[in-house]
Amino acid sequence: MAKAAATPATTDPAMRADARRNRERVLTAARTVFSEHGTDASLRDVARRAGVGIGTLYRHFPTREALLEALVGHGFDRLNSTARELLTAASPADALVSWLRDFAAGTTTYHGLPASVMAAVHDEGSRLHASCAAMRAAGARLLARAQEAGSVRPDVTVEELLTLAAAIAWASEQSRGRTDLTDRLLSLTVQGIQG
Repeated sequence: MAKAAATPATTDPAMRADARRNRERVLTAARTVFSEHGTDASLRDVARRAGVGIGTLYRHFPTREALLEALVGHGFDRLNSTARELLTAASPADALVSWLRDFAAGTTTYHGLPASVMAAVHDEGSRLHASCAAMRAAGARLLARAQEAGSVRPDVTVEELLTLAAAIAWASEQSRGRTDLTDRLLSLTVQGIQG
């Protein structure tokens, strides 16, 4: 998941120009602060870096999850789109592995993001939940196709698969410098779930 910029869908066209600028400043600052300090970084630091008051930050993003959703939600949308394209791939197993690789890579955009994503999958009150639920459903379709082809064990659930991919992303986060670790762990996981 690449880092998101505000899109017309996420910015109210009726918003005043100064409010739009403040929103963009907060998003830009959040990208920087989260890149430097992870998703648990102080929102006061984000506001300070944006040159706005904390109240302005909270007017645009009432929760940390709302801010994260604005930053990474489009990446989940991209994963959904990729999953739809991969549903017609010749090899259902390769399609699933490709999608899992994208998922794992995307959840390492910011330190701490794998944990935030997994929490949002389970928390229906989170602003990230809807994006995560749609992404989860996309992965479930790819998994079902691979299982129907006999490439993946029938007892594997999408929940287990996403948990494994998020754990791999977390492990990759912890071992800075091991660029091959994500691929190696995903390969081991795929070997373990093959039908």
